[in-house]
Amino acid sequence: MNDDIPSIMNHVSIGTNHFNEAVDFYDVVLATIGASRQHEIPNVAVAYGKLFPEFWVQRPLNGELASTANGTHFAFLAPSRAAVDEFYTVALQAGATSDGDPGLRPEYGPGYYGAFVFDLDGHKIEANVIPGTE
Repeated sequence: MNDDIPSIMNHVSIGTNHFNEAVDFYDVVLATIGASRQHEIPNVAVAYGKLFPEFWVQRPLNGELASTANGTHFAFLAPSRAAVDEFYTVALQAGATSDGDPGLRPEYGPGYYGAFVFDLDGHKIEANVIPGTE
């Protein structure tokens, strides 16, 4: 067992009913936090990350419509508050809807700074800075 692995997550996948539009959306939005395409299965799935495929956007493999889960959201680490601000602005420009302007969220801990949007399929996504990492 390797105890040096910095995360408990390998990857997460979300379904989309608007594959091409979703890929265009995540190409520009995730670039604001330094992520890029790490793997692609043409017309089926695209995976984003910094070093490996961590966040997948894909057509549901069962052929059914994609749906969102109430209470589920995906938080992306940003390198700075400026990157959180850019994430939010770029996401809105790319068609997202706001679920919380960039700002401090003291209810999540001292110095927690984040922004929340709903993507094109209604998935709630967030960018935040871990206090003390800027």
